[in-house]
Amino acid sequence: MAWSAPTAQPDGPATSSPVPTTGRETTTVSTPPQDQPLWRPNPARAAATSLVAFQAWAAEHHGAPAAPLAPAADDQQAAQRYADLHAWSTDDLDRFWTAVTQWFDVRFTEAPDAVLADPAMPGARWFPGARLNYAEHALRAAEDPANADRPAVLHLDETTEQPVVLTWAELRRQVGSLAAALRARGIGPGDRVSAYLPNVPQAAVALLATAAVGAIWTSCAPDFGARSVLDRLQQIEPAVLFAIDGYHYGGKDHDRTEVVAELRRELPSLRTVVHVPLLGGPAPEGALDWDDLVSDDVEPVFEPVPFDHPLWVLYSSGTTGLPKAIVQSQGGILLEHLKQAGLHLDLGPQDRFLWYTSTGWMMWNFLLAGLLVGATIVTYDGSPGHPDTGALWSVAARTGATVLGTSAAYVIASRKAELHPGRDLDLSAVRCIGTTGSPLPPDGFRWIYDEVKEDVWLASVSGGTDVCSCFVGGVPTLPVHLGEIQAPCLGAAVESWDVQGKPLTDAVGELVVTKPIPSMPTGFWNDPEGTRYHDSYFDMYPGIWRHGDWITVTSRGTVVIHGRSDSTLNRQGVRMGSSDIYEVVERLPEIAESLVIGLEEPDGGYWMPLFVVLAPGAELNDDLIGRIRTSLRTELSPRHVPDEVIAVRGLPHTLTGKRIEVPVKRILSGTPLEQAVNPGSVDNIEYLRFFEQLRVDRRA
Repeated sequence: MAWSAPTAQPDGPATSSPVPTTGRETTTVSTPPQDQPLWRPNPARAAATSLVAFQAWAAEHHGAPAAPLAPAADDQQAAQRYADLHAWSTDDLDRFWTAVTQWFDVRFTEAPDAVLADPAMPGARWFPGARLNYAEHALRAAEDPANADRPAVLHLDETTEQPVVLTWAELRRQVGSLAAALRARGIGPGDRVSAYLPNVPQAAVALLATAAVGAIWTSCAPDFGARSVLDRLQQIEPAVLFAIDGYHYGGKDHDRTEVVAELRRELPSLRTVVHVPLLGGPAPEGALDWDDLVSDDVEPVFEPVPFDHPLWVLYSSGTTGLPKAIVQSQGGILLEHLKQAGLHLDLGPQDRFLWYTSTGWMMWNFLLAGLLVGATIVTYDGSPGHPDTGALWSVAARTGATVLGTSAAYVIASRKAELHPGRDLDLSAVRCIGTTGSPLPPDGFRWIYDEVKEDVWLASVSGGTDVCSCFVGGVPTLPVHLGEIQAPCLGAAVESWDVQGKPLTDAVGELVVTKPIPSMPTGFWNDPEGTRYHDSYFDMYPGIWRHGDWITVTSRGTVVIHGRSDSTLNRQGVRMGSSDIYEVVERLPEIAESLVIGLEEPDGGYWMPLFVVLAPGAELNDDLIGRIRTSLRTELSPRHVPDEVIAVRGLPHTLTGKRIEVPVKRILSGTPLEQAVNPGSVDNIEYLRFFEQLRVDRRA
């Protein structure tokens, strides 16, 4: 079922009201549609987007709807036209994905026998018989002599004022040289190549060289400790490790030589170690030097591999056990990233694409999608908050970024720091701001339009490591509404379902995907029967992908993400995502961060504490507690006022910065800490011990 055509919306302010879904329960719409958009695309700019050109071409050649996406007479017509295109893209997967391959001129060295040979989930089979290579497409812009001296990568770190340039010609040369060096050491299709590198150009070169020879890439950020890295890499037994001597972050050098030594000791599968001297240290004994491996002038050779051949392994956060080792294919990622970068972000050769990320997060892999469409990518190795909170905005200004990606947390931190980046910096090149990682609250939307730029396209997106892409996100021909993501992405059959599997509109339900997407995992590593893969996504609704997020699909087709459904707050049948609570509470200047837990108690009761980290100088007194309660009662829901407000020194997060809710809930329920969470997946295990002691105190 595609998302429905828009209808007129009622007047009035945002409220929280229960909406019946079944005879037994209700659900809450905490962020209903707002009537007037914050932003509308300029008609001429919208008409010039790649999405509009693709739609017109697909209408002529593949049966897509003929009505042009832009210009549209009004918001409702624009939404209806995109809804029609989206319906075609999910109703006719064969024709849509064929259109994508032709529009982006995907190079099959052997043609496919079919598009979608088996649509069953899990196990969908895409483009059987086809062979191709991801790296060939990522370096295609370098084939044009006119691009030889154009930047492919711009790099900044905390110690540099002006970006370092890696041209398309130099990127291609380094990838060719490194790929030849890997082949000379026996690395080829199926071998695993691992990296312990920050977001530096060397990481991009190493990934592309790995893909070029048909090997399988995986990476961990260098802020991960040895145990966290080993929890991941020991599962896949890599033959190669690219590793730094250390990195610079937050104004300090961080030595990693001992960690790398431990990785080498604990990974007996390693045959080759490559030393990347970011801090200038010498290569350890037995390691090869990076500069030696990229010094030759060698044309890259691209190994043709089957469409479903593994490209890389990504990892879940692993908060409750070993991280899931998620395998995604060369062909599936290529098609999904071409669609997402080229159509939904409207990226092209004229763009400079910056997304703040580490190599331990899927957004780093997605950053490289800019290369697929000929854009310049911007890599930044440093803290977004050093020397002050405005650091990332400064990076965008200095690199002339046109598309800037960040997190909801950084936007809110910028607002709380009372920054004025649009006034204080030259952000004239920025045409699009993307946010992901957690839901961007309405205050974040307002702040961007007030303090960054009035005429900027805010492309809030939501997806997951599981598909290394977005289910819902930006559409350059649609308006932006407060607190809402613009639409489901093309080819993604996204719906909101109740517990009986019935679609919902304007009501909170489970985010499901009813048809396969090419970048869905081919499986998990060391899961030969597919049991863990099946149980992760297909256990609740057989044959349907359940992602684990609470979502509202509005009657106009926009989307609101409410947070993880496995940490949902459910009081008296009224469900609410934790992010809705955080949006209200963290608007208060005294609150730096918060965590809410809903705990079903043995006597049938329900305990809902709110844990808060206070801003410097703030005190959790009766006045502040009262304002927290009043804010939640009046702005959100009287049923979701916390039973207690408890100050904590800090909150635990995953290594990619997401707050940990489910393990806290398990600890408070009585699960021992060592069983409730994988310690290596948490940034500060001591913060979790507070909850362990709280459980003891409550039972005393």
